[in-house]
Amino acid sequence: MPLQYGGILEEHRAVRERAGMFDLSHMGELWVEGAQAGEALGYALISDPAALVPGRAHYSMLCTPEGGVVDDLIVYRLPDGALGRRYLVVANAANTDVDRETLAERVSGYDAALTDRSAETALIAVQGPLAVSIVQPLVDVPLDAIRYYAIVEGTIAGVSGLIARTGYTGEDGFELFVPAEAAGTVWDVLIARGSAAGLQAAGLGARDTLRLEAGMPLYGNELDRATNPFEAGLGRVVKLEKGSDFVGRSALAAVAEAGPARRLVGLKVTGRGIARHGYAIAPPDEDRVIGTVTSGTMSPTLKVPIAMGYVPSAESEAGTMLAVEIRGAGVPAEIVDLPFYRRPRSDRPASASAPT
Repeated sequence: MPLQYGGILEEHRAVRERAGMFDLSHMGELWVEGAQAGEALGYALISDPAALVPGRAHYSMLCTPEGGVVDDLIVYRLPDGALGRRYLVVANAANTDVDRETLAERVSGYDAALTDRSAETALIAVQGPLAVSIVQPLVDVPLDAIRYYAIVEGTIAGVSGLIARTGYTGEDGFELFVPAEAAGTVWDVLIARGSAAGLQAAGLGARDTLRLEAGMPLYGNELDRATNPFEAGLGRVVKLEKGSDFVGRSALAAVAEAGPARRLVGLKVTGRGIARHGYAIAPPDEDRVIGTVTSGTMSPTLKVPIAMGYVPSAESEAGTMLAVEIRGAGVPAEIVDLPFYRRPRSDRPASASAPT
């Protein structure tokens, strides 16, 4: 996936105003199938995949026994197949090998089989307010009938695949799973048919600015093995009540009871400068570092510098003024609620809150 095709700002605006298309074929596609596939994933992950009905999906995490995040994932349940229940787990590209090995170890005691189909699967995402009108003529299923965080089997530009209504930009859109050998054909048809409506290829740079405006975490920045879901504001994903044991349960139950020591917050920089990953966060006029910026940029949509970072829970309330060290100076920044950007309610699909 290139950093940019024509320009990050242009690609960012295309997604917010019309539609952008991302080549996500580097992502991992891990299938877990079998009579106990749901129970196996329930032990391996902090969410409750067994509760998903066919055609639905949820956001999840693979955690260490200590509660740290190994990776964040999307879990889709497909209709049952010859082996029993079928789940597709989409992993971050850099973590696919680790995820595969960790999942294989954790599901080994269940009637479930893990298959890595990453190399044979291409993934193309079309995101933006015009995504429905651009994609609909090329698929054989009614897109308006697909709820947010749902998946269906269908054909895309004549190619059999999967169509999911998920994304990582804060906009409506679809992720299209097709055989790797058909990726070029599907991509070219989408560009040819969608360019008149303003569809643009978009790269990694725009994907990062879009997800940051939407307050979505990035593994390696907001999430890692030293961070638990509660600290990242994602405690809702941890299903302590699911009635079965899972890796990390005891550690995460303790955090849920005591509360996290630190929290991920949104920051709006009110002074001059852009907060970047790794910059120190401190109280104004105090020689005391209390946190670190995890991601930061100049928001193309809001036209102000924004960032996310971790600070102690006691100093994480919205409206609190802090200072980010930028080029040796403490630049004022205000804690604000996440996300920084929400698309207009009229543009949101049915069930616009992602199931957890």
